[in-house]
Amino acid sequence: MKKFNSSIKKSAQLYVLFLIFLVASCAKPKEFEYRDTRNIKLNSLGFNQSTLSFELVYFNPNNFGIDLKTVDSEVFIDSLYLGKFQLDTLMHIPKMSEFTLPSTIQLDMRNLMKNAAKLMFKKEVLIHAKGTVKAGKSGFYKTVPFTYQTKQSISLF
Repeated sequence: MKKFNSSIKKSAQLYVLFLIFLVASCAKPKEFEYRDTRNIKLNSLGFNQSTLSFELVYFNPNNFGIDLKTVDSEVFIDSLYLGKFQLDTLMHIPKMSEFTLPSTIQLDMRNLMKNAAKLMFKKEVLIHAKGTVKAGKSGFYKTVPFTYQTKQSISLF
């Protein structure tokens, strides 16, 4: 009987440890912290559409790595539609580290040129992105909506 109680205790302890591990591994991830934008290049210039590439630098504050599968969003400057931002490359983002996200945006040149005068004389603009991110771990992915907003200083003159 003593041996039976001992094995039940051990089973219960293993079960509790498993539950703690399960809850800890399912903790809600913290948002990435934006750090910098680098290497901005105009890849193609057109009347209707242009392509701009750049690198976004972020920090992963989580104690675990995350796999980023896709990003799909629309970008606005002061409520004016700038273009569509997409990433369709699987990236592994290490825990507690800075990482670079290669980015490309298709610019809507007609809308940008139509509203260029409004933006030209501003000292600061509001950049707003809204879309979805498909991210996960160990092959399990979840699509999560996001909204990002920041004020950016600009100086053309």
